[in-house]
Amino acid sequence: MRFGGRRSSENVEFREGGRGGGLGFGGGGDATMLLGLVFSRFGIGGVVVLLLIMFFFGGFGNILGGGGQQVVSGQGQNTSGRTCASEPAIQFACRTLASTEDQWTALFQAQGQRYSAPRMVIFEGMDRSGCGTADARMGPFYCPADQGIYLDMVFFRELAQRFQAPGDFAQAYVIAHEVGHHVQTLLGTSDRIRRAQSAVREGEANALQVRMELQADCYAGVWASREQSAMEPGDLEEGMTAAGAIGDDTLQRAAQGTAVPESFTHGTAVQRQEALMRGYRGGTPEACAGYTQGI
Repeated sequence: MRFGGRRSSENVEFREGGRGGGLGFGGGGDATMLLGLVFSRFGIGGVVVLLLIMFFFGGFGNILGGGGQQVVSGQGQNTSGRTCASEPAIQFACRTLASTEDQWTALFQAQGQRYSAPRMVIFEGMDRSGCGTADARMGPFYCPADQGIYLDMVFFRELAQRFQAPGDFAQAYVIAHEVGHHVQTLLGTSDRIRRAQSAVREGEANALQVRMELQADCYAGVWASREQSAMEPGDLEEGMTAAGAIGDDTLQRAAQGTAVPESFTHGTAVQRQEALMRGYRGGTPEACAGYTQGI
């Protein structure tokens, strides 16, 4: 993408966390807290998917055993300006976030609403979020409790090398997806889905989670549609490759040789690619409404 002299977001902070052995847990308590958090939101299927992803990133053996160093979180915080000027990859992430701020502000204003931007926390190794432990091997995530996007830049190297999904637009898609979850929080969609999940069985709760994740992919496509002037040849293909690489079926087959559909919480590779394209072709949030209609 050609962001050129575009501004960087002011809603970014850097936190230097800890990198211990394995996952860097200080003991079994952090692992239990992490697993408990996932279980409370996604059920046992979510726990299974988390463990598979951690195994895929080489940390399965340590998630329950600990043995790493104690995490030091929130240390060495910088201002947004210093963080965003530190290196090209972080500059790009800061400009991508700024782009989402501009586009979603305009989209909300068109509906007579006010958009409040999320904060992006770039951390190293491990950190704390309002939703519990943030670990690089979990991948980027959005925490509705503190409206923060948590991102370790190492993930993008893994995305390019291990998942074979390189390119700056692939990185932008990941950030835009997490911003999509923030949009869902602002619109009340996340709360509706959580309430619905609490009233159904595990398989149905997972299916509801898939719908929410696909809508976030669709919202990422809406953002991309509004930034076509910044896109270069091959960018959309990079996004589609990334969407396919992080589908539940792709991740599970890579980790265990088979896929378990009832445990899916994000959607298949094809579903995620279709959602991204639906938003890109539609160009408005209304194109994504069907994913959560009736909830």
